[in-house]
Amino acid sequence: MRTKLIYNMYPLRRNRRLRSSEVIRSLIRETIISPNDFLVPLFVVEGKSIKEEITSMPNYYRFSLDLLASEVKELWAMGLKSVLLFVKVPDNLKDNVGSEALNPKGLMQRAIKTVKDSCPEMLVMTDVALDPYSSFGHDGIISEGKIINDDTNGVLAEMSLSHAMAGADFVAPSDMMDGRIFEIRSLLEDEGFHDTGIMSYSAKYASAFYGPFRDALDSAPVDQQNIPKDKKTYQMDFANRDEAIKETLMDIQEGADIVMVKPGLSYLDIVRDVRNAVDVPVAVYQVSGEYAMLKAAAEKGWLDHDAVMMEQLVSIKRAGAHIIASYFSKDVVKLIS
Repeated sequence: MRTKLIYNMYPLRRNRRLRSSEVIRSLIRETIISPNDFLVPLFVVEGKSIKEEITSMPNYYRFSLDLLASEVKELWAMGLKSVLLFVKVPDNLKDNVGSEALNPKGLMQRAIKTVKDSCPEMLVMTDVALDPYSSFGHDGIISEGKIINDDTNGVLAEMSLSHAMAGADFVAPSDMMDGRIFEIRSLLEDEGFHDTGIMSYSAKYASAFYGPFRDALDSAPVDQQNIPKDKKTYQMDFANRDEAIKETLMDIQEGADIVMVKPGLSYLDIVRDVRNAVDVPVAVYQVSGEYAMLKAAAEKGWLDHDAVMMEQLVSIKRAGAHIIASYFSKDVVKLIS
C-alpha cells in the first residue's frame, strides 16, 4: 500500500530535466547578457598620452583625449556602443558655481567632440553635476553652509545645453536637485535641441559605495567648517523604498527619457519597483565600490572573478534593468565573446 501511494504521488514533471546540460540550460535561459546592455563609463583628464590606472579601481583608467579616441574605437569594435563621460577638472579651474562647466572649450566639451570625431555612431552620454567643478566637492552651489537648489538648477541647465551643443546625444544629471529635469528639458527645447535626451539619476542613494569614483575624479566633499561633510541633504536615504518611486515619476513628468537607479546590487528591490512603475527605460549604475570589492576579493583568491561578475550583472538585468552602466563592460564582453 505504501509503495503504491509513493508511486502515485511521484511528480510526472521533473524540473531537473531542464537543467540536465548546458545546452538545454542556455536554450531556456530567461536573462541574457549582451554588449547592447552596457553603458561604458569613461574618465577623461587633461594632457597627452595619458592612460592612468585608478588606484582604487584596478584595471580601470583615466584617459587623455588622444587615448580616449583610441579607447572609443576599441569599444566600438567590441560591440560596446554607448559611453558615459566624466572629467577630472584641475583644482585651479574649480569654484563654487561651476564656471568651468560652461566653458565651450572645456574638457567635457572637447571630450564629446573627440568621441564623435573618432567614432560618429557612438552614443555619447555626459555627466551633468557640479561636483567635478566644485571647489567644495558638492553637486550644488553652497551658500551659508547649505546646498542651494534653484540656483544650482540654472547652472545644470546651462551645462546640459553646452554638452548638447558639443554633440552629446544624452545628458545625465546625477545631482538629485529638485526640479532640475524640468529646467534642463525646458532650456534644451527653447534652444532647439529637441532630440537631445535626458537620462536622469532619479533614485540616487547616499551610498558608501562611491568612494573609488570620488578618487577617480577628486570630487569628494571637502572637510571644511560650515561645509556639509556628505551629500545626504540631496541624495536619497538608503533606508527608503517608496521615495524612489516618487522621485522617478516626478522626473518622468518633468521630461526624463531614461531613469536610473544607483547603486546596483544593494538596490535590486528598487530596480524592480521602478521597472514595474514606469514606462520608460530603466538604467542601473553598478558603481565603483561594487567593482572594487570584486577586484580585491578576486586578487586575494577569495572569489572567482568572472563567475561572480556574471552573476552580479545577470542579477541586475533580471531585476529589471534595460541598461547597465558598469566598469566591467569590457571584461564581460571579452568573456561572453
